[in-house]
Amino acid sequence: MEKQAYQSVKVNIENPIIWADVPDIDVIRVGDAYYMSSTTMHMNPGVPVMKSSDLIQWEIVNYVYDILEENDEQLLNNGKNEYGLGSWASSLRFHNDTFYLAVASFSADKTFIFQTDNIENGKWKKSSLNGVYHDMSLLFDEGHVYMIYGGGDIKVIELTSDATAIKDGGLNKVIIPNASLIAGPNVGLPAEGAHIQKINGMYYVFLITWPKGEGRTQLMFRSDSIDGVYEGRIALDDAGIAQGGIVDTFDGDWYAMLFQDCGAVGRTPFIVPVEWEDGWPIHKNIHDVKHGSSNRVIPAIVSSDEFDQALEKQNPTYLANIEVLQDKGLKLPLVWQWNHNPDPALWSLSERPGYLRLKNGRLSDSLLDTRNVLTQRTFGPECSGQVALEINHMKDGDLAGLAALQENYGFVGVKATSNEKCIVMVLGNSKQEQEIEIIPITSNRVYFKVDFDFKNMIDQAYFYYSLNEVEWHSIGKPLQMKYTIPHFMGYRFALFNYATKTSNGFVDFDYFRVNETIIEK
Repeated sequence: MEKQAYQSVKVNIENPIIWADVPDIDVIRVGDAYYMSSTTMHMNPGVPVMKSSDLIQWEIVNYVYDILEENDEQLLNNGKNEYGLGSWASSLRFHNDTFYLAVASFSADKTFIFQTDNIENGKWKKSSLNGVYHDMSLLFDEGHVYMIYGGGDIKVIELTSDATAIKDGGLNKVIIPNASLIAGPNVGLPAEGAHIQKINGMYYVFLITWPKGEGRTQLMFRSDSIDGVYEGRIALDDAGIAQGGIVDTFDGDWYAMLFQDCGAVGRTPFIVPVEWEDGWPIHKNIHDVKHGSSNRVIPAIVSSDEFDQALEKQNPTYLANIEVLQDKGLKLPLVWQWNHNPDPALWSLSERPGYLRLKNGRLSDSLLDTRNVLTQRTFGPECSGQVALEINHMKDGDLAGLAALQENYGFVGVKATSNEKCIVMVLGNSKQEQEIEIIPITSNRVYFKVDFDFKNMIDQAYFYYSLNEVEWHSIGKPLQMKYTIPHFMGYRFALFNYATKTSNGFVDFDYFRVNETIIEK
């Protein structure tokens, strides 16, 4: 790995460190670089790996897989989907020059363990265990490989030395029974979200619980042996900030890397200073850290895209070799993820250089069962996304545009019929869609914008269109956004095109541009 300049974490800490949906984080340090994995469930490629030099600024450098499985759930076939059921709560570790990542999938009913020797650019080798080991955490310990997991009762199971299978006759027992009880008897969510770390010869297990009527609470336990007696205490009970482990810096400081439920934008990562007292990692009050409530910045895990990848590779023989160029692997930037498995035959950056082409190859009932919906995270305190769209090849019954995507969604787009094209604003969910406003047009190039306001959990999205990229018109009504468990994900910008009557139509997106400010209401 390329060596980088170390930066002190103590400079300008603001929470959340990323005001966007980056949940279930697991952070490690390797030399002077930090790496973080997170949950993206039904999005592909999946399990992003992010890198930082200071624990504050993060960028995506790789994904663990392109697609995890190819069943009806992942392909949105036969009325099935894997919303909220893809890959959950990964565990990232580094041992003997190899990176390991474990992750469970409820739709596959498996737990996967991936390995690579190049976390930033390498491919990951995959093995699998039958069943879901809920919120697992890996530990490599003096020739043994353990996996801690479970809810309520926290368990350990031993893996083979290559971490590819369950070890016959290996350790397999409950190590912390009724782990929630140290936060009181009024248990809502039993303890889960295990992170195990061995530090100075002691075993530390970090968990969360959620007492009824209270907030998410961080717990910590310690023992002098992996299956010994664990003593526990509350690590942090403040504003629901919980779930994660701790990491040391290059100069010896320690921090907890946790997250907070933050309304419709999703679950946002927080950094909390840690000081050691009597062998306990004491989590300091988060109010000792500056909050970035007024901070306006586009996180590096979100980006505009002019879709110029083909133009950048263009050469004199390009027009005669489009398929060859496509085969050479034009790729979207790592900030993008597809909703469920994409169909590679139905999107292109090379068929029209400078544009993203989304093609229809099947019929869909709604946005939520549409393949090749391309997404990025939204972010707070507010943000705006804009697209330019060329629509002259749409077919009767096609819809294409820009959406605020979650289970309760809204979009502004173009609806094509046999007689005309209309701009339409739609609100919908998994049960129904409603057209709020329809405006006939004759133009074959249109512009759409969606503004997101997450300040103080206002959680509203506003929709606009333009025919000349200068004059913007509000359309429909605001979407009252709501974080829902069926999708288990913060709202996303979503570029889409789907057919309801006949396939083979397509649209061309000229660009996607993101901004950290919105139109004043």
